[in-house]
Amino acid sequence: MEKLVILTTGGTLDKDHDTFTESLVLNTENVTNVPELLRVGKTHFPRVQPIMSLDSADMTEDHRAHILSAVKIVPETHIVITHGTSTMGETARFLDGKTGDKTVVLTGALRPFALGKSDAGFNVGGAVIAAQALPAGVYAVMNGRVFKASEVSKDVKSGRFDV
Repeated sequence: MEKLVILTTGGTLDKDHDTFTESLVLNTENVTNVPELLRVGKTHFPRVQPIMSLDSADMTEDHRAHILSAVKIVPETHIVITHGTSTMGETARFLDGKTGDKTVVLTGALRPFALGKSDAGFNVGGAVIAAQALPAGVYAVMNGRVFKASEVSKDVKSGRFDV
């Protein structure tokens, strides 16, 4: 397996149901569901590094700059970033052309991993494979498809990503 790291930023993948507020919430302590998702999938275990825990609807340019900094600092050249789906395209386009010789693949989920029947495992698994196979650049993997950074677009009506 190529040297690979998964950087986690929050998003729906890492949300859980709060029984007191009856809402989906993120843990603000940078706790991620990705290690459990990898364990359940019996995935070869890459390094997982939480860098923030944020709903992507709240993501700013400063957050994106922090993600870019993390991409540049890690020694691995194959990087998966878990990200909320609301602004995944904006982050992909922000990173595009700035990551040097690294292959960066963003992915996420439309349903939280913790709630079961989630697309998280499928999407993260696809991103892990894509990050090892694609040339340097920025991509997203969602719904069984690889998208170039410039093509990442969520269709809220269909609940999936399309070109």
